[in-house]
This record gives sequence, C-alpha cells and structure tokens, in this order.
Amino acid sequence: MPKGGKREGSGRKMISGKDVKVKLSYEIIDEIENTYKGETLAEKIRSSIIEGLNKNKDNNSYKVVDLFCGAGGLSLGFKLAGFNIVGGVEWDKAAMETHSKNFKTKFEYCGDIKNISDDKIKEELNGVDVIIGGPPCQGFSSANRYEKEADDPRNKLFFEYLRFVKILKPKAFVIENVRQILTKDNGYAKERILEITEELGYNVNVRVLLASDYGVPQDRRRAIFVGIRKDIGTIFDFDSMDTSHQKYNVYDAIGDICYPDKHITNPFLDYVKDREGSLLNHNPKFPNQKVQERMAYVPQGGNWQDVPEHLWDTKRNNRHSSAYRRLSFDKPSITIDTGHMNYFHPIENRTPTVRESARLQSFPDSFEFYGNQSQQLRQVGNAVPPLMAKAIAKTLLKILEEADNE
Repeated sequence: MPKGGKREGSGRKMISGKDVKVKLSYEIIDEIENTYKGETLAEKIRSSIIEGLNKNKDNNSYKVVDLFCGAGGLSLGFKLAGFNIVGGVEWDKAAMETHSKNFKTKFEYCGDIKNISDDKIKEELNGVDVIIGGPPCQGFSSANRYEKEADDPRNKLFFEYLRFVKILKPKAFVIENVRQILTKDNGYAKERILEITEELGYNVNVRVLLASDYGVPQDRRRAIFVGIRKDIGTIFDFDSMDTSHQKYNVYDAIGDICYPDKHITNPFLDYVKDREGSLLNHNPKFPNQKVQERMAYVPQGGNWQDVPEHLWDTKRNNRHSSAYRRLSFDKPSITIDTGHMNYFHPIENRTPTVRESARLQSFPDSFEFYGNQSQQLRQVGNAVPPLMAKAIAKTLLKILEEADNE
C-alpha cells in the first residue's frame, strides 16, 4: 500500500464512547486485522485494546503455581476466585496435558519435580505469590523419627514441594491431602508437617473440609493445610470460609443429563453448564452382562447386599459396603474414586461417565479432560473439587488484599 493511501474496508459502526485519533503503522494494522474479530477495523482495534487491558489485569492479580497439579481442580478453584495461574508441575502426561490445555500457563513442566533446578525455579517462577498442590507426605512416622525424614521415599516429594517454598518465599501456600494424615500415628504426621512449615516462616492452620459444605454435590473430605507468611501477621481462619451455599444432590448435578427432556434448573447447573453443544467426555459404557444383571437389583443408595446370592460366583459376606453402591438422586454423591467400580449410576446399570463424575466434582462442562478414558477417570477421581478450592482461595485472597492495603 502506498504511503498515505486510503485503506479500504475501514468503515465504522457507531460505538458509544470517546473518539480518539491514533496513528498506527501498517504492520500493526495488518496484525490487528488478521488477529482480532470485528466487522470493521475500528471494532478490531477496540477488541485488541480490551484484550490487552484484561491481560494487564491478570498480570496484576496474585500469581499461583500448582505443584502435583493433576488435571487442575485446585488451579481451577483459585482461578475462579480471581488468582492468576502461572504454572503447573505434574509427572503424569495425560493429566499434564489436561492442565496445560485448560490453563495455558507460561510454565508447564511434565516430569520428575526433582529435575527442576533451583535456578530454573528462580528464573521461571520469580514473583509467585501462592504455591498450591497435593504432595504426598504419608512417610512421617514416630516409629522412624530417628531416621532422616527427607530420605524417606514417601516424603521426598513433600520436601520437593518445600524446596519451592524455600526458594520462592510465597505469601502463602496450600497443601491438600487425605484426611487420615491428621490422625495417623496419633497425629504425628500432622504435627511434623506443622512444625516443618512453621520453621520455614509460616503461620499454618489445618482442617478437614467437607466438599458439600461449599456447593459441591459430593460428600468428599480432605485435609487442607494453609500457611501464611509470618510477616503478613495473621493465620488462615477456616471458620471465615463461606459455607452458606445450597446443598446439592446427585439429581441437581446430573438430572439434566439423565432426563434431557425435562427442564431442570438450579444454581449449580447455572454454574456448570457453561458451554453450548454436546457434552465433552461423555461416553456411556456398560459393564459385562453379569454385572448389569446384579446391578438391576440394587436400588438407589443400595449396595452388593441387595444382589441375590445366586448371582455371585463365590459366597462372601465381607465385601466392602461401597461395592456395587448405587448413587442416590436425593443425596450428595459418595466420594468419587479413580477406579469407578465402587459406585454406579442412579438409574442405569453402569458407572458414571467422565463428565457425570466431573459434574459431581464441580468441574464446569467447558473443562475438557485428555488422555484415554481410564486416564480421564483417574484425573477426575484424584482432583480437588474446584468449588471447595474456590472457597479456600476466596478467603485467602481477602487476607492477601487486606495485608497489601495496610
């Protein structure tokens, strides 16, 4: 285009606001026209400005890295609360793919966390405000207290998590674990974790949280440790978390999938149904005929004891109560596991699909899981329910904002 020439297709549509005259090079204009949506050049420029402002807003929010991130239940909860997820670390390739494609952060590491050097942590994650994750820490035991705890293979990954805390010195951290960690060996593991993290310079509090208290349609309990850097001068108050959410049951979460012709509405579905079109990760599969025949006798809330004795290959009276358990429409789901053979669909003789289980974990429909179906089921079962994570994040956000304002 000759210099000073008139550009075709630059007609304008009236937009409320100020008219601003700005000279842009043809290279920038070409890039805007090829990148942004809009009927006119003015609309495309406006789109580019808005996106830039939103990116700047994200850059100003508190930065979070998720270690042992899995699919990203904790990450999603913190994102929903307004945090900026800048990184994820996970050894499982399928889970890392899920996290990468849903969050698109600048630092995604798939592999052994021990191979991330101190220098790389400083270079890539400098300025991180919060570290979150679920490191294994089952190796603390009073029986082994004379051995070096960091050498226990069950604790090595926990100390890797602490290495990130030591290097980055975040304002806060969150550790998620199974609730048994608090009572194991008369609470020895819990006390050691509290002692070690306090030595790093953090005021730490811990509690077992019930997911259904935070709008999750599932009775899932997890131990949560929250550490606040001592110079901030406060401790995380679990009692200040918002538990005013409506209690949701299985029908609230997946009733619309079970009965697509019914017009089912509720606040949970308003949140979770955030995309148009067919459901992602929803591929119903039925078990073999013998299992289906057994399940036909199990009512909602029932289990293997409802199956006639002649349908079993062996006579046993010691099966676990969760075996052949059918979910009840009128109650929150039992804890979603990684194998999906301990609970069955409320009305069909099959296990829930990945999407149905994701709903019960409070993942929105737009959150897509990657890998084969067994890998997807494992990701869902291992995840922290996002709405429970959001409740933790909102309370933590308030603490950090108040500290910064002071």
